[in-house]
Amino acid sequence: MPDGRTDPVSALRRDLAAAYRLIALMGMDDGIYTHISARLPEGPGGERRFLLNPYGLRFDEVTAANLVTVDETGAVIEDPHGAGVNAAGFTIHSAVHMARHDAVCVLHTHTVAGVAVSSVKEGLLSLNQWSAQFHDRIAFHDYEGIALDLAERARIVADLGDRQVMLLRNHGTLLLGRSVAEAVKYAINLERSCKAQVAALSMGLSPVLLPDDVAEHTAGQYARMYDKMEQEGAPDPEWAAILRRVEAACPGYAD
Repeated sequence: MPDGRTDPVSALRRDLAAAYRLIALMGMDDGIYTHISARLPEGPGGERRFLLNPYGLRFDEVTAANLVTVDETGAVIEDPHGAGVNAAGFTIHSAVHMARHDAVCVLHTHTVAGVAVSSVKEGLLSLNQWSAQFHDRIAFHDYEGIALDLAERARIVADLGDRQVMLLRNHGTLLLGRSVAEAVKYAINLERSCKAQVAALSMGLSPVLLPDDVAEHTAGQYARMYDKMEQEGAPDPEWAAILRRVEAACPGYAD
């Protein structure tokens, strides 16, 4: 099991590979589509570089070693696997990374529950503790078609603002993390929130929404807990548990 006592780039590659594997383990992937990207330290000449999955590989085939290094346009810098990347798929990610330097990781999913909630006017409701984390903290971007138009990047960034969670209308979800760990935890909790909402509303009974003050209080509790880990370096037992799960299910992912 990797113990984290590695150089920052190796640790980032390991964490990103773990994120891909976990999303696959949880059934949150979409074949070879969607991406999780991570921002590398700038190159020796100030180059802005990112890690992305090789084109055509399923999430459960991604390893730390086969991740591709690309620049902000999606052009390949280093490609151990030799398949390149889906440059069009990097459109959303490049826009966010270039505008939001606090975003080490950008995670995009097309889950059934996430797409369902993104497809209703009300979006995510504060129905439970999971969804309360996102109370009044979700941005929205209207669907414009498959994200091939680079001009859409400016609109994505404008709609996102300073938030870390976005519902891409009729499309899916977008999560930003100050670390891979934070982005993954947002993704897990948002997926649970969306699943719970779909389940609750399908019963035909009357949903009970949390009062705004209670939902806001809960969101603040989550935010303070995450800040302690991201800003103060407090231990993150949840991420450690996630890494143990991935290692048990997918030995060799960090190679």
